[in-house]
Amino acid sequence: MRYGFFLYWSILKFSEVIRMGQLEGKTAVVTGGGTGIGRASAVRLAAEGAHVFVTGRRETELAAAVEAIGSATAVPGDISDPADLDRLYDAVRTRGRGLDVLFANAATASFVRLEQTTEEHFDETFGVNTRGTLFTVQKALPLLNEGASVILNASTAADNGAAAFGTYAASKAAVRSFARTWANELKDRGVRVNAISPGPIDTPGITGLVGEGQADAFRASLVAGVPIGRMGRPDEVAAVVAFLASDQSSYVIGANLYVDGGENQI
Repeated sequence: MRYGFFLYWSILKFSEVIRMGQLEGKTAVVTGGGTGIGRASAVRLAAEGAHVFVTGRRETELAAAVEAIGSATAVPGDISDPADLDRLYDAVRTRGRGLDVLFANAATASFVRLEQTTEEHFDETFGVNTRGTLFTVQKALPLLNEGASVILNASTAADNGAAAFGTYAASKAAVRSFARTWANELKDRGVRVNAISPGPIDTPGITGLVGEGQADAFRASLVAGVPIGRMGRPDEVAAVVAFLASDQSSYVIGANLYVDGGENQI
């Protein structure tokens, strides 16, 4: 009888361990969390036990994302606006547990050739992707707990020289550079900074980039350059984000992890 009770108690305890995620009790922020990679990453981080603050410019998409995520708080805003970032971090501060995971994911992209590039296009792209990322991380610094993980969303576009994508690629190359520098600057606080570089990922942004009528043809052209023979899924990128967010990556710092189906590797 006593053995049976001990076995039952052990099974219950083991089940509790299995249910607990890698980020149990942690606080995370995901920018651009309404759709695509951001939403999938927020869902995964919450599944691992974190409470996730998601921000983005479209309130309807954010509201839908919160329903999908579960343990989440939506704070609508634009990362290129410092006041919106202040509101985001005020909400995190109010929770009173600091910040353990920051996924600086929000970005904007459009195809514009060199001869067509305007000051407005350059300022918008760098204003969101580079300047916005910088202040997303800078304003989080007072909240970052020891052992926190900062993950920057770079891009394989910074490597492959795609025509008409020069401004976007340059903005993402800067993000990759930030990861190296900030990893060095924050290591003494026990904060790890890394980047990810997704390749062709099938998100709603594909349609936004080329339009509904050309989306399928554009996907096919992207797949042609991927050794694995398909586009990636947002949840596959989210799995890498969760790895970098957790203690499983405790010896990974300043790295850039490619999630590209071998596009830039083979």
